[in-house]
Amino acid sequence: MTPELEKYIANHISPEPEMLARLYRHTHLHRLYPRMCSGNLQGRMLKMLTRMIAPQRILELGTFTGYSALCMAEGMPGSAQLHTVEIEDEWEEEIRGVFDSSPWGDRMHLHIGDALEVVPQLGQQWDMVFIDANKRHYLQYYRMVLPMMNPGGYILADNTLWDGKVAQQPASNDAQTQGILEFNDFVAADPGVEVSMLPIRDGMTIIRLKD
Repeated sequence: MTPELEKYIANHISPEPEMLARLYRHTHLHRLYPRMCSGNLQGRMLKMLTRMIAPQRILELGTFTGYSALCMAEGMPGSAQLHTVEIEDEWEEEIRGVFDSSPWGDRMHLHIGDALEVVPQLGQQWDMVFIDANKRHYLQYYRMVLPMMNPGGYILADNTLWDGKVAQQPASNDAQTQGILEFNDFVAADPGVEVSMLPIRDGMTIIRLKD
């Protein structure tokens, strides 16, 4: 997507809330790999999808600075709860501060640790899951959450176009691209789900469990 087209889109979607704009600026000033932050285009899409799905239980794998979690919290029903898992423990205090200062802080629950270990211990069933953690383990995350999903639930997976590398032959040592390819192929062949893929930012796959 060209910078001109990105600017055009930005001018024709809902504006970024000030709270998220501050967090986005902070991320770009203080974090390595700030492009991992969703940004307003994907953020407004996450809010809208959450509003449409109306989930009561949301799970996010990969919190980073909390931007995407806040976008989903914006769109979730008043009684809904959001759980998010982040492996980097040095970010915990900052993330909790971001959540606590938001209008949804009492319904946002941060868990620190490896998602493959943390999520089974939560003992929850999910209506919506957003996968945005270690790309090497996408298929493991998918297989883990699938039996925890409520009928008709949705799984969203970020970065599934991976800078276009999915359309190329990956290097033998490129475990992240190989992980995304393995996930994409497996999901596309799964007869128990419906799948769509949006070319938004770095690609987002939307998966719905069949009733």
